[in-house]
Amino acid sequence: MAGHSKWANIKRRKGAQDAKRAKIFTRILKEIAIAVKEGGGPDPDTNPRLRLAIANAKGVNMPKDNINRAIKKASDKDSESYQEVTYEGYGPVGIALFVEATTDNINRTVANVRAIFNKYGGSLGTNGSLEFIFDRKGVFTIPTSALEGKDMDEFEMELIDGGAEDVEKDEDFVVVYTSFEDFGSMQKKLEEMQIEPESQELQRIPKSTTKLDLEEGKKVLNIIEKFEEDDDVNTVFHNMEMTEELAEEMG
Repeated sequence: MAGHSKWANIKRRKGAQDAKRAKIFTRILKEIAIAVKEGGGPDPDTNPRLRLAIANAKGVNMPKDNINRAIKKASDKDSESYQEVTYEGYGPVGIALFVEATTDNINRTVANVRAIFNKYGGSLGTNGSLEFIFDRKGVFTIPTSALEGKDMDEFEMELIDGGAEDVEKDEDFVVVYTSFEDFGSMQKKLEEMQIEPESQELQRIPKSTTKLDLEEGKKVLNIIEKFEEDDDVNTVFHNMEMTEELAEEMG
């Protein structure tokens, strides 16, 4: 999203356009399934991971019936089990790429990810090889429409009290960044303030970015798009600086 320097530069979220809405729903339904099976059961009051997944489902206007069906299905011990996996490597011109996926078949997913790296000018590395490049941060995206009538100075002080490290805003959104450790604290703070973010998630923020020319940037965008076309891939984080020209290429 133009205007959010870090938020726009770091990652391209699968399903940013309405045409990919079904893929957003699929990703969130997988999040719900994992939350129920691994996070502590079907009750969001006692399962904070499920509570987060439901909040993100509501943030993209997923129908309540879909959410309830997903919880019920995941409660069945014979239902599909998913695993969260990550892959680290370098794309064209040495740009770091951190791929997050959710899968029911790791062999399939790693084969697909490796093939994309190899075909589009990259190389798959080992897990942990990019730890020095990215920091894990909490990112909360709040529509400004949810803040009507609020004193913004007081609101920002409340955010700082909840663990905010940085706050970026434009006419449509306020984006709040926290440390990995303060992610839960900010969730609680926003709940206390009765503010529902459009999304709340952990992202991988590059410690620094690399500026490319337009042709180099197009090569990186191309490999990212190929990853995003894979049904198992949720998100691709990178350390490429997003110029206005590249932002236009993204559409």
